[in-house]
Amino acid sequence: MTELLKDAEFWVAISFLIFVAFMLWKATKPLLGALDARADKIKQELDDAQRLREEAQKLLAEYQRKERDAASEAEAMLAHAREEAGRLRTKAAEDLKASMARREAQALDRIAQAEAQAEADVRAEAVNLAIAATRHLLADKLGAKESGKLVDQSIKELPGKLH
Repeated sequence: MTELLKDAEFWVAISFLIFVAFMLWKATKPLLGALDARADKIKQELDDAQRLREEAQKLLAEYQRKERDAASEAEAMLAHAREEAGRLRTKAAEDLKASMARREAQALDRIAQAEAQAEADVRAEAVNLAIAATRHLLADKLGAKESGKLVDQSIKELPGKLH
């Protein structure tokens, strides 16, 4: 052992160990502090990332809910529009039928009026022809004296026939 104490390499190794121990003793605190600070920073970043992820999940869920609500509202609006179109189609068909019925009734009325007018015209023409034929017959068969009596008699009967 005395030889060991006289050996320079032994003392270099001892001084190296003391230096390393001293350095570890002095550097451990700052090194551990730096490592702890880095670990805290990483933990803080992980917490922030987790918080941001949760917020993103909430926003995604909210937008998905809004999208579903908008889709259901659009479907409801589409169903309402289809229902309204059906009602309008039915009303238009009913209005068309009513209009056609009115036009048919008007046409039938016009036809009836035209028939009545034609009948009246035919009667008037028949009366005119009958009067003309009667005049002609009377003029041929009756003399002036007899025709004067007939005219006087007709004049007397005229007020009774007018009322």
